[in-house]
Amino acid sequence: MNDSEKALRKKKITHAILMVVMIFVLVLFIFPFFMVIVNVFKVKADIIRNPLSLIGEKKGFTLANFPNAMAKMDFWRVFFNSLIITITSTILTILFSSMTAFVIVRNDWKACKILFAAMIASMVVPFQVLMVPLVSLYGGVLSVLNHRITLILMHTGFSLSMAVFMFHGAIHTNIPLELEEAALIDGCTRWQTWWKVVFPLLKPTIATVTVIDAMAFWNDYLLPSLVLTKSSLYTIPIATQKFYGTYTSDLGLIMASLLLAMLPILILYLFLQKFIVEGVTSGAVKG
Repeated sequence: MNDSEKALRKKKITHAILMVVMIFVLVLFIFPFFMVIVNVFKVKADIIRNPLSLIGEKKGFTLANFPNAMAKMDFWRVFFNSLIITITSTILTILFSSMTAFVIVRNDWKACKILFAAMIASMVVPFQVLMVPLVSLYGGVLSVLNHRITLILMHTGFSLSMAVFMFHGAIHTNIPLELEEAALIDGCTRWQTWWKVVFPLLKPTIATVTVIDAMAFWNDYLLPSLVLTKSSLYTIPIATQKFYGTYTSDLGLIMASLLLAMLPILILYLFLQKFIVEGVTSGAVKG
């Protein structure tokens, strides 16, 4: 066996090992979702008896978990709360972060460099460090908890740094300065240049930020549980806690509520997935 055959054989073995590892990791990620899908159509007794069976042994296939879960968690109310908070927070994050990135990239000011460095540094600060003083300040001093707008502004503030970082790379790499100069010559103001020239060219990054932030806002439990204590303002993650009792939990209703909670974000991801990879890599390499 010559050297070329040995190299080819080694390459095939390496490829096979990588495929096995990737399939194993894929199974680990897919398994929880598979368990939800399998058990959402079974009653609690069948889930406990055999959680891996496709059809329940006692009651068989049932759809009763969905209406029962929706009624117990007041689904349409909490769905509306989650929808308003997620959509508003995502839109504000995209608008503010893209404008901030545009100003930082196109102005060689020392203040812009300091601001950008501070935003990058803030990304390593965990939320748990700010949790207690944040609630003490907004609740005890300002008394502005239990308002959707408070949670929306907090979501927007905490997500701005990452979004600015992504838009900064996209604008710096993919949008030629000549386009903006041409727009200014044609009579556009800086605001019109950003809105009519720069912002439409950021679609891949906008889609990526939308999926990342919308998923984070929709699934967030910790921050809404600290800000929203009134049941009328609950979001879906908080409302699912109604199915967890001190001594027992209705697993069928839990599975139904989890599936109802993940479907909107799953649909959004499937709709925007073609932009995700392009958006993530848009600022990676300078062309």
